[in-house]
Amino acid sequence: MYIKHDGSELIKFPYSISDFRKDNANTSFPKIITEATLAEFGVSPITIPEAPSYDQQTQKAVLLEDNPIYSDGVWCLSWEVINKTEEEMAEELAMAALHVREKRNKLLSLTDYLALTDSTLTTEMAAYRQTLRDITDQDGFPHTITWPTKP
Repeated sequence: MYIKHDGSELIKFPYSISDFRKDNANTSFPKIITEATLAEFGVSPITIPEAPSYDQQTQKAVLLEDNPIYSDGVWCLSWEVINKTEEEMAEELAMAALHVREKRNKLLSLTDYLALTDSTLTTEMAAYRQTLRDITDQDGFPHTITWPTKP
């Protein structure tokens, strides 16, 4: 992703190599255009910084893609940390719970054959299966789960 600029003044963003070739249709360029060549024409890559730290349960980091910033000779995008809505948090909680239950159900299904009427469960296996069924009762559910170890 690139930006067309005049020094520190934004001209066009986003800007692509296709845009560059169209804007300079009467100029012959090699198949792979170097960063130095692009810089001669006022085209620079956009740097995307690492996302900031934030509370992922109550906040989200949003990349501000429509507002490139020129700082220390580099064009970059920035992040904004915003609070999630109650609806977003409820939806994420429901999805996390669904994923935990799906994993729990798969782990239980892998031991179902041991619980048939003609088979006797070991005490360890019965405890393992019960712990799986009790996953949703854990204090950290669904974000912090302690998975039992299969005997």
